[in-house]
Amino acid sequence: MGHAINFRPTPALAIAESNQTFPVGRIYCVGRNYAEHAREMGHDPEREPPFFFMKPADAIVHNGATIAYPQVTKDLHHEIEMVVAIGKDGANIPVEKALDHVFGYGVGLDMTRRDLQGEAKKMGRPWEMGKAFDNSAPCTALKTIAMVGHPAKGAIWLKVNGKVVQKGDLSEMIWNVPETISYLSNLITLRAGDVIMSGTPAGVGPVKAGDKLEGHVDGVGDLMVSYTK
Repeated sequence: MGHAINFRPTPALAIAESNQTFPVGRIYCVGRNYAEHAREMGHDPEREPPFFFMKPADAIVHNGATIAYPQVTKDLHHEIEMVVAIGKDGANIPVEKALDHVFGYGVGLDMTRRDLQGEAKKMGRPWEMGKAFDNSAPCTALKTIAMVGHPAKGAIWLKVNGKVVQKGDLSEMIWNVPETISYLSNLITLRAGDVIMSGTPAGVGPVKAGDKLEGHVDGVGDLMVSYTK
């Protein structure tokens, strides 16, 4: 049975050294998963249970793209993250089995309309529109676990116009990747094609029209996007 309307193709990420792609079903983002970032956002970095928000799969932007500055906002922020791609379904996954569900890793940006998010918080409303807008999830091609293993330490940084603005280490995550996968799989059934953005280090800040962003995760890759003037 066919669709009643013309519908866009399934969003997908490139896979390094492959002519195949990774179809993306859902994007889950972990909030405040680095202690220094939690502090800069005005929160206690105690190891409270992780929390999650979502972006639509079609928010993905491929590496090297030039992106139109998003509408409505006057305070767009960058958040560099390691991306975890899930390759196998699972629910209630034990921590020690969690990495069996990983297909590979990438480098991503959780772009945030901070003014919209802040206004929603003040009003006690969901802040979906601060996070889940068009083109809000730039991402590199994925590298499979056969290529990179399971990165648990190594530098993660972001430059804006050549200046380092965010810098941390993957080992500084409050909840590491297997713990995050396990916890999330107790809330929902993870599906092959799901993507987890694993949190950002300190240094989040504004992006202006005309800015060039360069992100890096050791062993995983490099991301570059620009915003139009």
